[in-house]
Amino acid sequence: MAKQTPFFTSISRLYPHVRPILPRLFLGLLSALLASLVALAIPQVLRVLINESLRPGANVRAVWTASLVVLGLGVTEAGLVALRRQFVINPATTVETRMRVSLYGHLQDLTVSFHDRWGSGQLLSRAMTDLNFLRRWMAFGAIMLVVTTITVLIGVTVMFAMSWQLALIFLAAAVPIMIYGFRFRTRFSKVARRSQDQAGDLATTVEESVHGIRVLKAFGRSREALENFNEQAKELRQTEIAKARHLAAFSLVVTLLPELALGGGLVVGVLLAASGDLDVGSLVAFFATAAVIAAPVEFSGMLLAMALTAKAAVDRHFEVMDAVNTVAGPAEPQRPGRLTGALSFRNAAFAFEDAPDRPVLKDISLDIRAGETMALVGITGSGKSTLLQLIPRLYDVTDGSITIDGVDLRQFALEELREIVAVAFEDTTLFSSSVRDNVLLGAPERSEEALAEALDVAQAQFAYSLPAGLDTLIGEEGLSLSGGQRQRIALARAIAARPKILVLDDPLSALDVHTEERVEARLREVLADTTTLIVAHRPSTVALADRVALLEDGRITAVGTHTRLLAEHSHYRHVIASLDQEPRDLDSELSALEERTEGISQ
Repeated sequence: MAKQTPFFTSISRLYPHVRPILPRLFLGLLSALLASLVALAIPQVLRVLINESLRPGANVRAVWTASLVVLGLGVTEAGLVALRRQFVINPATTVETRMRVSLYGHLQDLTVSFHDRWGSGQLLSRAMTDLNFLRRWMAFGAIMLVVTTITVLIGVTVMFAMSWQLALIFLAAAVPIMIYGFRFRTRFSKVARRSQDQAGDLATTVEESVHGIRVLKAFGRSREALENFNEQAKELRQTEIAKARHLAAFSLVVTLLPELALGGGLVVGVLLAASGDLDVGSLVAFFATAAVIAAPVEFSGMLLAMALTAKAAVDRHFEVMDAVNTVAGPAEPQRPGRLTGALSFRNAAFAFEDAPDRPVLKDISLDIRAGETMALVGITGSGKSTLLQLIPRLYDVTDGSITIDGVDLRQFALEELREIVAVAFEDTTLFSSSVRDNVLLGAPERSEEALAEALDVAQAQFAYSLPAGLDTLIGEEGLSLSGGQRQRIALARAIAARPKILVLDDPLSALDVHTEERVEARLREVLADTTTLIVAHRPSTVALADRVALLEDGRITAVGTHTRLLAEHSHYRHVIASLDQEPRDLDSELSALEERTEGISQ
């Protein structure tokens, strides 16, 4: 459970976002307040009407005049309510949009380690559900909470002016409401926050199951996934029921006590009128005023719940916005005089934030010459993929340094560094867009020539035969393609960026040996002056590299040609012997397994 902050401390953090629309919100508040004052004026018209019409020799025209005044007041109240909506709806949606865009931009800037810790559903619920609720609260809940409070205070003042005895009866009912309100605020705040967090967890579960639907089906785990989702949904249901119970109890108190006060006040009011201490018009106006403020009092439970839920939404929003981007560009970026792509590691070390005492990489020293292709090999878990992610600064070294042409990576502007370095990972990520847009994502010039060349080098000519050719929408994360096709599109994307340094985390694992050789040959031809560092999981990939670096338990223990290391280094021979001899297209294997499973069940 996140640390609770005072209500006004949390809500005040909205001020920078709300400040540009404060005039419109004030006009909306003024319109709503005037509407409430007009409603309070109607009982006073009734008081005058009754006192005048019951007087001996009263003029019947007074009834018609009062009726027209009441009609005019009613129309005015309706117009003011409509005006309130016109004032606040458009600016509130503007604030919502700006906050959503700001949140998305901040998420783009935050480090990979931040995204490693946060579930995607939690971030999605903050970007959509929480901000949508904040917009509704700014446009309605906050304004009506202020108007309701002022209306009740003015109404009670008017009631005291008409009969202090009856007003005291109603005031006595307010004391237990205030006491219970403090208890309600504390309890509801906690359960509202828990509900929003559980909704985020549930959204994460849905997203993960949708993305992993092939795995769930292939391994027959759909029922287990459903049971897990059912448990989470039940937990959220229980939390929502708890919210409803707290709100129902508060609504009972704020509804029942004023009604009891109304009943008791009616008895006392009749007695006062019978004794001549209170005229009939004032008695009717008093209860008409009580009826006007009764609705806001009953409505206060929902408004208070909205305010507390909005406070939780603000806290959740700023939990993300307060996260610090630890991988940022320097105030005064530097760059080498001549960019060749020479890459050097100098006693580099790295440990994840949640395990600073267990470094993944230790004392890495390695020089990769400009234009050289170096293969990085090691057993599973030796830190190969982590090392590659340090080069585009997806993570930062925790000790030592990495340089390009003698300039520390941390001295480059981030945008420039990520133009110099292009990456292609084994776990490919494609976007719900066309093949063309995916390949040209990082291309400095989105030309047809660059697109055709990248597809040719990556041996991804299959893209031309897709239903709409290069404009085919490949679906969310590219799941409509096989694993090998996705890898080739991702490789083409890295090639189209025309980088000086190409970082490949075994992006050819799903290709057959012959296709891999063609890709490597074309890479050498088209990117002859590009420095390439590639994680290799197959001997054929290793053999195509100029040199090989052996990573063992987070350290570089040997560097040399494949032939020399094979002859001189026993651990290198062990690693090479353990590498896959043939590629595996896991998506194709899962599809085949799914078909066999369905065939057996039929």
